[in-house]
Amino acid sequence: MQLRPLGATGLSVSAIAFGAGPVSGLFTAADVEKQAAVIARALQAGVNWFDTAATYGQGHSEAGLGVALARLRSNSPVHVATKVRVQLDHETDLRPLVVESVRQSLERLRLPRLTLVQIHNSITRNRNDQPTSITPEDVLGPTGLLAGLEDLRVAGCIEHFGLTGIGDADALNTVLLSGRFATIQAPLHLLNPSALRPTPAGLCDPDYGGFLNTAFQLGMGIFAIRVFAAGALLGAEPSSHTLKTPFFPLPLYRRDLFRARCLAAQLGSMESLREMALRYVLSLPQVSSAIVGFGAAEQIDSAAKIASLPALTAAELLSLEHQLDSVSRAMPPAEADQVE
Repeated sequence: MQLRPLGATGLSVSAIAFGAGPVSGLFTAADVEKQAAVIARALQAGVNWFDTAATYGQGHSEAGLGVALARLRSNSPVHVATKVRVQLDHETDLRPLVVESVRQSLERLRLPRLTLVQIHNSITRNRNDQPTSITPEDVLGPTGLLAGLEDLRVAGCIEHFGLTGIGDADALNTVLLSGRFATIQAPLHLLNPSALRPTPAGLCDPDYGGFLNTAFQLGMGIFAIRVFAAGALLGAEPSSHTLKTPFFPLPLYRRDLFRARCLAAQLGSMESLREMALRYVLSLPQVSSAIVGFGAAEQIDSAAKIASLPALTAAELLSLEHQLDSVSRAMPPAEADQVE
């Protein structure tokens, strides 16, 4: 597995990171033996980065990952990253919320220290403009989330901290330009590369405005998330998580699935699209690592094989994006919302 620099942190991260989120369901379920087997295969494949969050399965993901990693006790350096999502009402001092969330995460993960903690909330102009979103002041203010993360770093509980790139472009850029964060994770996939690449013509989904270019220029490590658009780029039916989440809701998934099927027809098969979707993200030079949610050991073998392929050339990237443009322009929104 290729290792890549994680921005300016001095760390090296595997090109594919293990995502223990709710879409695959592996670490929000209770099959401890399967969890350990899949983690073992990931370690054998050279994966050195494991990503979870306090809210994945109400802590079950962190707890399961902690058990699996403790059982396997890898001799190779392994990095664990988690995330903190705060629920705000009228709170003004957010530091205790961050500190307590990370304390509980460390306990569930059975670790004394975390390589990375990322803010999981979207960042918008006003609180709750999007589900659980917070403002730049909530992040950067003297009693904000950043201050809590700094306290945790001073205490030796975390090494680095980062952001989730969802929200208003202007609000995100305000936080990015503070220069205080080492990493950012953001939705970045073949159907919507707008956080980094030109927006596909006719795209009716969130336009992220290329903010990852700013992050890259600032030396931040970039994690691509939703690499397979929550399964749409695999041709899968929506997961149980997709059916109930407020963050990337079902209508968006249906549009993505419609476009994925159109692209698969152009590329010749859904299998070709699956390969191209991962190669596309891994070929973007700004990306440090692609976080992929795995539900079975054989999925790791498949992803590792794709990761070993040469990067797409600039011409191949442009060709794919032209194909996406044609699919986006041809898609009637009403028809897309009816995809089952």
